[in-house]
Amino acid sequence: MSVTAPQGFRAAGIAAGLKDGERPDLALVVNDGPGTAAAGMFTTNQVQAAPVLWSRQILEGGALRAVVLNSGGANACTGPDGFQTTHATAEKAAELLGCGAVEIAVCSTGIIGEQLPRPVVLAGVEKAAAGLAATPDAGAAAATAVLTTDTHAKQALTVDPSGFSVGGFAKGAGMLAPNMATMLVVLTTDAAADAATCGKALRTAVGQTFNRLDVDGGTSTNDTVLLLASGASGVGATVDQLAAAVTATCADLCRQLQADAEGATKHVTVAVSGARSEADALTVAHTVSQDNLCKTAFFGSDPNWGRIAMAVGRSAAEVAADHLSITINGVPMCRDGVAAGDRHGADLSGVDVLVEIDLGLGDGSAEVLTTDLSHAYVEENSAYSS
Repeated sequence: MSVTAPQGFRAAGIAAGLKDGERPDLALVVNDGPGTAAAGMFTTNQVQAAPVLWSRQILEGGALRAVVLNSGGANACTGPDGFQTTHATAEKAAELLGCGAVEIAVCSTGIIGEQLPRPVVLAGVEKAAAGLAATPDAGAAAATAVLTTDTHAKQALTVDPSGFSVGGFAKGAGMLAPNMATMLVVLTTDAAADAATCGKALRTAVGQTFNRLDVDGGTSTNDTVLLLASGASGVGATVDQLAAAVTATCADLCRQLQADAEGATKHVTVAVSGARSEADALTVAHTVSQDNLCKTAFFGSDPNWGRIAMAVGRSAAEVAADHLSITINGVPMCRDGVAAGDRHGADLSGVDVLVEIDLGLGDGSAEVLTTDLSHAYVEENSAYSS
């Protein structure tokens, strides 16, 4: 179900000692080829971690042999020493795999502002390289080693009818917002595709999935999504074929990230239609998804459509109050800007909540996944670094 399912990939996840105890905290994913085409997308935050700066730079070459990932420290806001740790990590992996450091991506996640212990990281890379395998267990171990506040690993696999597959794992439970967030994702495919094809497919997939997951409005310093193509299946893939398979895998991972978001008791889908454009629909959906009054109402199972109308109206999209309609879990709440019935007719007692917003202005539509704002979310994040 994970990164080792497509042909040509090995993985490992080990306890390097970056976390207390014997918890897994370092992963290695290796592309054995014959192809090494790759693409990546990164955080839009202007404060970017050392591994983001490194991986963004080397991906300009469009090729990756491997990626090293660690939890237990973000290596963000760590200055030149932090960047040197990232560089040394890539060099150690390259030495062990017999390739150049410019073929090794690096990803980190954890607390911002603390230096990673370089000797511990490098020893961990050596240990992971010795344990590489192409088994499902190896893929699961890698997926587990990148977790922070997540409660379990997230893995997915899509098999295209033509004979290639796309596997992947993801981590992320908070600071999830548009443009990806506190999220690391590694995707692998055995399709025969060049870097340009990988890049176009990945941009399409991320735009339709991860960029439409919005838990709390935060955009991390470390967000990274990587796609590695081995070509080992011998099956060529067009941009559309690869994009469809990558999107399906990402959509699966996206739902798993939503379900495991920090403190979440509700899985909320905000579906907007009738907008002047898709961009306007996304703007409205994200505004509602990030609004604390809406999110606390979801937590309380309160079908307070007035809060949703407020959030729609304060968005930057074009909105006409007398065209606005809101439905919650299939029950009309508002039609043409006025109450449409008994608000208590909508049952929000379950986990899943569907908010449908019709702006009544055009053909633009979009959907964003979010969660509620719970006591557990506040408690967990108030003590994250202590």
